[in-house]
Amino acid sequence: MDNSIIQGFSKYTKQQRINALIQKYGFEPDLAEWLGSFEATNETIRKIIDDLSENPVSSFHLPFSVAPNFVVNGKNLFFPLVSEESSVVAALANAAGFWAKRGGFHAEVLGTEKKGQLHFKWNGNPEYLQSLFPEIRLKLLTESAFLTAKMEERGGGITQIELKSLPTILPNYFQLDAGFETCDAMGANFINSCLEQFGKSLQDYFLTSEKISTGQRECEIIMAILSNYTPESRVRAWVECPVNELFDGKTEAECFQFAQKFEQAIRISQTDVSRAVTHNKGIFNGIDALAVATGNDFRAIEACGHAFATRNGQYAGLTDVQVKNRMFRFSIEIAMAVGVVGGVTAVHPLSKLAMRILGNPSALELMMYLAVAGLASNFGAVKALVSGGIQQGHMKMHLSNILNQLNIPEEKRAEIQSYFQDKTVSFSAVEEYWRNLES
Repeated sequence: MDNSIIQGFSKYTKQQRINALIQKYGFEPDLAEWLGSFEATNETIRKIIDDLSENPVSSFHLPFSVAPNFVVNGKNLFFPLVSEESSVVAALANAAGFWAKRGGFHAEVLGTEKKGQLHFKWNGNPEYLQSLFPEIRLKLLTESAFLTAKMEERGGGITQIELKSLPTILPNYFQLDAGFETCDAMGANFINSCLEQFGKSLQDYFLTSEKISTGQRECEIIMAILSNYTPESRVRAWVECPVNELFDGKTEAECFQFAQKFEQAIRISQTDVSRAVTHNKGIFNGIDALAVATGNDFRAIEACGHAFATRNGQYAGLTDVQVKNRMFRFSIEIAMAVGVVGGVTAVHPLSKLAMRILGNPSALELMMYLAVAGLASNFGAVKALVSGGIQQGHMKMHLSNILNQLNIPEEKRAEIQSYFQDKTVSFSAVEEYWRNLES
């Protein structure tokens, strides 16, 4: 293998990047043609997709699906979803239909404040700096006004700035902890620009203020960056119905037995970290699928959600259930920051379609829909776990992937799918049945 270092790779054309792959790994000469078969035929769309990332050689396809019957605060919607796992979409659609018959999903936004930090070091008295902070704060706000003016016109801007002294982390270490309202934008660029301006203003204050002694004028800016942990930007979603209406055709006793097992499963997720991680992963199956479809940063949403899961001192499941007075109430509260303007949402053709499918929601509405997707996904998973088990439905959905891996002819697939309707699905079992069919 060629281990030589490539200089200026980002300036290569797409064909040159593909040629580099061919040369390094000995791939087939027709690799470019094969990679091109995955790209959009429309030149404008192809350029949009290429410009989303660095060094593209092709497009990587994932299914763009829809799940109907999501009734949220009385509004009936299709949810656009991007996921490579068929059981995720199936579970969401199933849960949506289930709760549409029982009043639908309810949701509310509890807050929208986002957060950023300026990290710096200053060799001076923390109490004295705190006494100067009202003056410093005014300077920070005044000198960042050119950045915040348009956001303020839309109802956003800087909501608060707090000075923190944290010598237990680093000697002479301070933070400016700032809150931001970014309206319908996720706001990362806005927040980071404001924070970097804070750094310039702060250094200027130390250099020019007569209240700072000559020997303490040096202020070392460590970094200025938004935080993806936004505990004040939170959303809640829930479903509820009488316990005896949880299932059609089942007795009241059977419904109460299900509710009791469901509650036990949720309590376990709230106390056992091994279960909590998998429990929350199931929540993000739904949230991520909707976030990707709408062009939102699913990595930031996940990081924030997992951090929020530790807010009480221990990592725990994000959903809760109450079975009281013969009522079943299942809910989620989660922190997240999302946007509906700018970024991928504004340029990716399918993300723009996803937003139209959702009725071009505000950021607040999208927060609610994401929380609902997480709750629906978790309901489907826990319902399966305390009923027939997760694998029965999951592997049935996975059967089509196995058929593709084994290159089963289309005309034989219906027979195989029929055979495994009431049997355990596994790769080895399908492979053995296919061999017997061929022999």
